[in-house]
Amino acid sequence: MLVFECTGSGCCAAHALGSAASAMASSPFLRIAPTLHLRRCCRRFWSEEPKEEGATNGWTRRRSTIAAQRSPDVVEMEYADLNLKNFYGAAPNLGHIRIRQHVNPLSSSFATPAEIPVWKEVFRDPSLPLMLDIGSGSGRFLLWLAKNCPERRNYLGLEIRQKLVERSQFWAEELGLANIHFMFANATVSFEPLVSTYPGPLMLVSILCPDPYFKKRHHKRRVVQASLVDSIAKRLSIRGQVFVQSDVLELAFDMRNQFDARSDVFEHVDTIDDNVLCDTQGWVLHNPMGMRTEREIHAELEGARIYRRMYQKQKHYV
Repeated sequence: MLVFECTGSGCCAAHALGSAASAMASSPFLRIAPTLHLRRCCRRFWSEEPKEEGATNGWTRRRSTIAAQRSPDVVEMEYADLNLKNFYGAAPNLGHIRIRQHVNPLSSSFATPAEIPVWKEVFRDPSLPLMLDIGSGSGRFLLWLAKNCPERRNYLGLEIRQKLVERSQFWAEELGLANIHFMFANATVSFEPLVSTYPGPLMLVSILCPDPYFKKRHHKRRVVQASLVDSIAKRLSIRGQVFVQSDVLELAFDMRNQFDARSDVFEHVDTIDDNVLCDTQGWVLHNPMGMRTEREIHAELEGARIYRRMYQKQKHYV
């Protein structure tokens, strides 16, 4: 089973225990406070309700505007130990960059699988367990995990926006991290060939706040499709885990339904560990990773809820 443990400067995700007996007796989750210290300080402000009837829409717009203005500062504060500001001007076009928020993964330009890297050149020890983050965005979340859990596992971030990949990889190299790598890749077509060649076990897959593609005709662009779920079910090691979350309830249900459909392989963690806290609808109440993603920070500043599910592979893929 995968567990979370604290080491020095932070908390890290999931490493394999030695025996099945001790694994099943251990909790797969980090016990963290429901809110970080910054949210505790700001809770009263963000939860305050408008006092005048009819003021709700204006308050919502105002809160959204303030959140948009404040979220970069909050991100910098929560990821302060990475000291990424030191690198903002270190290379051309790798500081604050403008990117397209939405791309079409079904476009022919993203149809070619990513080139398989030479894993021993990418990671210091390619036999270590792997965490793979699909849609790694700016890379801060994965960098934080890699820095605070050195040498315990490798981290691979797949991102479909090339500028973000270039900057993330630059940061990883400047930080001197040998257990993390970012790739420009469309997970839909690249997950299977990449993971099938990785020398170590795949122990954790995260899909955190992916693009919701709200229009029904665009739902086919969503990253969590039956084909990807099947590939994860096939390649994930026994007792490996899948963590998905979104601040969009409809998308969260869509991802949930896709993984629930493979109940022959996956079980939700609350059926395995009674200590995992879920609400009455089965959503995991607290982030088990010890760090919020940037999208998670922004959404919670706006007052949105994050819907989380975490699955564990209990049976071999058939």
